[in-house]
Amino acid sequence: MTAAEKFILAIDLGTSGSKTALVSVYGEVVDFEFQEVPLLLLPGGGAEQNPDDWWRAIMTTAKILLARGTVSPDQVVAVGLSCHWSGTVAVDRSGRPLMNAIMWMDSRGAAPLYKNVLQGWPRVVGYPARMLYDWIKITGGAPGHSGKDPLAHIHYIKENCPDIYDRTSKFLEPKEYVNLCLTGLIASSFDSITLHWVTDNRDLARVDYHPKLLRMAGLPREKLPDLKRAIDVLGPLKKEVASELGLRPDVQVVMGSPDLQCAAVGSGAVRDYEGHSYLGTSSWVSAHVPFKKVDIFHGIGSFPCALPDRYFIIDEQETAGKSLTWLRDNILYHQDELLQEECLPNVYQVLDRVVAGTKPGANGVIFTPWLYGERTPVEDNLIRASLINLSLENTRADLVRAIFEGVALNQKWSLGYVEKLMGRRMDVLNMVGGGANSDVWCQIFADVLDRTINQVQDPIQCNARGAAYIAAVGLGYIRFEDIHRHIRIKQVFKPNLDHRALYDGLFREFMEIYRRTRPICARLSKRAAAACGPPLK
Repeated sequence: MTAAEKFILAIDLGTSGSKTALVSVYGEVVDFEFQEVPLLLLPGGGAEQNPDDWWRAIMTTAKILLARGTVSPDQVVAVGLSCHWSGTVAVDRSGRPLMNAIMWMDSRGAAPLYKNVLQGWPRVVGYPARMLYDWIKITGGAPGHSGKDPLAHIHYIKENCPDIYDRTSKFLEPKEYVNLCLTGLIASSFDSITLHWVTDNRDLARVDYHPKLLRMAGLPREKLPDLKRAIDVLGPLKKEVASELGLRPDVQVVMGSPDLQCAAVGSGAVRDYEGHSYLGTSSWVSAHVPFKKVDIFHGIGSFPCALPDRYFIIDEQETAGKSLTWLRDNILYHQDELLQEECLPNVYQVLDRVVAGTKPGANGVIFTPWLYGERTPVEDNLIRASLINLSLENTRADLVRAIFEGVALNQKWSLGYVEKLMGRRMDVLNMVGGGANSDVWCQIFADVLDRTINQVQDPIQCNARGAAYIAAVGLGYIRFEDIHRHIRIKQVFKPNLDHRALYDGLFREFMEIYRRTRPICARLSKRAAAACGPPLK
């Protein structure tokens, strides 16, 4: 069997569900299957999912996919994994979850983190100065105040569910839990463990837990997994899993990476300073870089990635494509007595046509996409979204256009700080993620960011493609430096110079809206939280 005839079973577990794909070792996605996974939002900023739902969705999609016969099971040589990041699964000694997984959106750990870890004087940007120095020097960043990092999740469990904390054998990222289900083995990758803020990332060849950081964070080493590189082989599939899927028992499971790192690889922007923009449920703009650096004031830094000898820049816009899901489910087709028709099956294509027929600038309406707070370039749990400057003359089309533009304006905000951290401008961005399927949204991003946008072919498959590439590199079929040759660009979008003044002006107003609405949202969010009562345990 030649390399061209070998395929990776790539699992892309996102917040909305599990996509399983068959991908060649050169990154060609030949078939895929998707199944939704429910998300439970709780009072007080809680966000959870049932790990059993993940596993059922993964196995269901994999069995359907393999049964179609697009690829012979004998051609599958490995399993690669991409997964939503910054979540926490508490498992017992048998590997069973003791509670729902706490998701990356969950902010209930903010108070326990502050109470149990972030104490001391003098303080710098909300951190004890000495702690901040050690965190930045050793690991490259510091735990966010939002409570959305695994470190905060673990302290939330310790304070609110002490029995579960005591019974927990290991706290795992979602990716590590899925790998455990696949192999029966426990390990975390260098990139995945980063947001626990307890690893020494100064030498990428020797990433390991740092005793001082463990003490500072209040995390016992025995409750954390051993560490491997993203490209390392974890082990073969468990016999019962291989049998259920109809795969050979020697199929290897490669460690894989979280979704940000997989998207960076799957975008094809793998060489130093090549940028990519991801437009999915959340959004970010990033690049691989040869240095460790942090902007603590804006929550941006460079951290370990899937490439063993490189860092990549981490930043994240909390809600991007999720804004359109909110528009669809909560406004346009909300299931209440006002609904008179069924939801259109291709509603996003309809929204594209609506936006294409609406003037740039949305007739004066600005949308700020902070539906669940924000992470970067400001860490603000209490900020909320707004539709500003509505009048009797505005139509539904204006509102839809404003949402498309607001997501792009917010990424422009992050882009400025990312490029400042890099010390250079990224003139071209490879755009990936489900939102990159939209030609009109790609053009809006080009116009708002004033950057050339390369629309990667099959952009929604970038995470699965990235997971497959990482597995293929781990097994020696390709090299990371070869990947850009295999990425296909569907279309190139150049900035429209006629829209430059308009969008620069809207961006200035966008920034002013944040400044002025921040204290209002803080007061309203606190009142709403108080009215809901204490968070559920």
